[in-house]
Amino acid sequence: MLMQESELIVRRIRDGTVIDHIDAGRGLQVLDALGVDGLDGSLITVALNVPSGKFKKKDIIKVENMFLQGDDTNKLAIIAPSATVNIIKNYKLVEKRRVSLPNEIGRIFRCSNPGCITNSREHIESVMDVVDREGVILKCRYCRRTLDVSQLEYN
Repeated sequence: MLMQESELIVRRIRDGTVIDHIDAGRGLQVLDALGVDGLDGSLITVALNVPSGKFKKKDIIKVENMFLQGDDTNKLAIIAPSATVNIIKNYKLVEKRRVSLPNEIGRIFRCSNPGCITNSREHIESVMDVVDREGVILKCRYCRRTLDVSQLEYN
């Protein structure tokens, strides 16, 4: 009996976003950071640990009727720095962009310092300065605490 390798077939989306080249194992973290949970009825396809020529394995997310905005792209740059964002309209690729780490990231993460003014009743939005792009080190603009990206809490 011969075993044949099968291909995973995933339906194309008409309109929405395809996030490709997510670091293997980070797809669910990306969904969480983007607040994508399917409760709005959107069709979401998640493929984890898919074979990839470039990275050996990767994750892929397809979300119909959702188009990433600037803040969302910033979140991806922290979690999945190799990701590409593909905007699909009427089954055609209309925009492809690579994520890149900005100099600052505002309103996305909360500072881990409980004494930081951004965690008070003042309703001050957090701003994280990127101090090291390679090691992905962030520093709170207000209390100057260096933040471990793996322990950041999303707003």
